[in-house]
Amino acid sequence: MNLLKKLFARTILFLISLSFFMLIPVPSSISQDSFFNKSLHYTTEGMRYWYEEHGGFKNITNIPYTELDCNTCHIGSCDQCHDDKKDSVFSYSVTAAKNQDVCLACHSREAMTMNFGKQFNLLDVHFANGMVCTDCHQKQDSHGDGIFYASMRDITNPKPACQDCHAVDSTLRAHTVHKGKLDCNACHVKYTTTCMNCHFDRFLATGTRKGNSIALPANVFLINYNGKVTTANLQSLVYKGEKFVAYAPYFTHSVQAPARQCAECHGTEEAKKLKEGKKIVPMDFQNGKFIAKQVVIPIVADQMDWLFLDKSGDNWVVLKNNKPVHYQNVCYGEPLTKAQINRLALPYKK
Repeated sequence: MNLLKKLFARTILFLISLSFFMLIPVPSSISQDSFFNKSLHYTTEGMRYWYEEHGGFKNITNIPYTELDCNTCHIGSCDQCHDDKKDSVFSYSVTAAKNQDVCLACHSREAMTMNFGKQFNLLDVHFANGMVCTDCHQKQDSHGDGIFYASMRDITNPKPACQDCHAVDSTLRAHTVHKGKLDCNACHVKYTTTCMNCHFDRFLATGTRKGNSIALPANVFLINYNGKVTTANLQSLVYKGEKFVAYAPYFTHSVQAPARQCAECHGTEEAKKLKEGKKIVPMDFQNGKFIAKQVVIPIVADQMDWLFLDKSGDNWVVLKNNKPVHYQNVCYGEPLTKAQINRLALPYKK
């Protein structure tokens, strides 16, 4: 009888212990209470927001963002950047996340920029001196700060700035003559990595971007953002004969220490044409390739005359129709004003 009582008591204790451990939640991924869940790396909200915003490309496609593969670029677990595997054993590692290849696996446009930089001997001065992404992108701009942002370009969203490391040399006229209205990028970014003519029909049909758009090192574009003139980028798309361009403030990692010369922006033929209300053609299309005119282009959306392409088999051909171009200013960027264009069109005087 005493043996039976002992076995019964042990069984009760085991069941109580088991029920206790069953009540402890075992996280399958990141805790829902984690501040990382509000980061843009986790939500990828920026892409969805501008695609579905009024005037966005969804107005043409009528395809919800959730049905596109764009939303698969999403960091759902710390493991994706921080795991370190040795002899079949995984561990958490800060060093692993500092590997440049981890960032470039998702940030493909920056990978293309680095390749262009090596190809044309114009590698960003930071990369050329051995720096990696995490030397500038740290803490909040990678992991979030517990606040939900609709876009990385939200002016309150934490992001690195040149002045975090570089003091402004006020003895240089170029640093004072613009009276704080010109961003460092506008003079120090050498070129813009642009993705032209995303053929959305073919992208949907094939499930791949490869061969369905054209990436190239293009002009430097200028746009207004947060009270300053800064560098810009664009994305042109075609869907069922409809033509679309989105303009955005954008920092291409192609920084060079020698700054752009004043005459590259002031008194140019492009600025004069814009002042006169004429359209300018930033790129040509020859022998199946876009060729960027190596000039600075101030963005005035309705005065940009872009070429749009269709596909004939595997070949790109000029899309010929009279449909109007839909355009969108995204990421809180705004085209240059008439007053700004008038000033740029004035002859440059030393």
